[in-house]
Amino acid sequence: MRFDIYLLYLLLRLFGMLPLRTLHAIGAGIGRLSLAMRSGTAHTTSINLKLVRPTLDDRAHAALLRQVMEDSGRSATEIAKIWGNDAERALDMVREVRGEALFDAALASGKGVIIAAPHLGCWELLNYWLCRKTSMAILYRPPRIAAIEGLLRKVRGALAPEQVRAEGAGVRTLYKRLAAGGTVGILPDQKPRAGEGEVAPFFGQNALTMVLLPRLAARTGATVLFAFAERLPRGEGYRIHLMPAPEGLADTDLSVACRALNQGVERCVELAFSQYQWHYKRYSSDTWRSPYD
Repeated sequence: MRFDIYLLYLLLRLFGMLPLRTLHAIGAGIGRLSLAMRSGTAHTTSINLKLVRPTLDDRAHAALLRQVMEDSGRSATEIAKIWGNDAERALDMVREVRGEALFDAALASGKGVIIAAPHLGCWELLNYWLCRKTSMAILYRPPRIAAIEGLLRKVRGALAPEQVRAEGAGVRTLYKRLAAGGTVGILPDQKPRAGEGEVAPFFGQNALTMVLLPRLAARTGATVLFAFAERLPRGEGYRIHLMPAPEGLADTDLSVACRALNQGVERCVELAFSQYQWHYKRYSSDTWRSPYD
């Protein structure tokens, strides 16, 4: 492991010794500072909130923006608690699980399970929880710094999912896993590359939407469940949610399927709105003018 990556690992271990409440307080402060400095993250977040909550007046918008920025900071600092501790110790912070019976039934069916996990709450803790229940492969894009992959494998430890690259061979691996009754995890709100998606409404705005997940569901007959780990207030821990997919997600008509996919993400987000990654430029595209310009 490179020295700088090893140093980062040591820092994660060190900050992971702090109480979760303290880490969340630090994160909230970072979020407020980013907002006060009018950072690019704050700018993009503000635009997205105006797009998805257009009826808010200036005062309500400012309050929501502050709340979202604070949660954005918390999502960054809590990683020290998740990655800086043993995975089983991190899972001690799970206070409640809603919908676990849905997951157990899907596993028992032997038809395969697709976990659609949006950029919401603490998805790294969700990975741990899922991998303790069953082995799982997740689709991902490699980090820009190759050495980070080694760090990810080290900090995730025994409960690390199999990381499958978002490319041809990786997609074939997902099909094989599902055909064998296995479990795969996909970020359903990951913006696809140009020419690889379908336009569908997301909170009332057109968004380029992935077609891979609906195609996997249609061709394999696997059960699709939406899942996220909600951050509880005052550093009290987390609540895991598992929810059924909206009707139509496995439709062979991709316009129908992608609309259902986005509806599933929306249902999750509405349960913990400020914990969504609203600084993601979801509404940009090569085929229409970007609202972020």
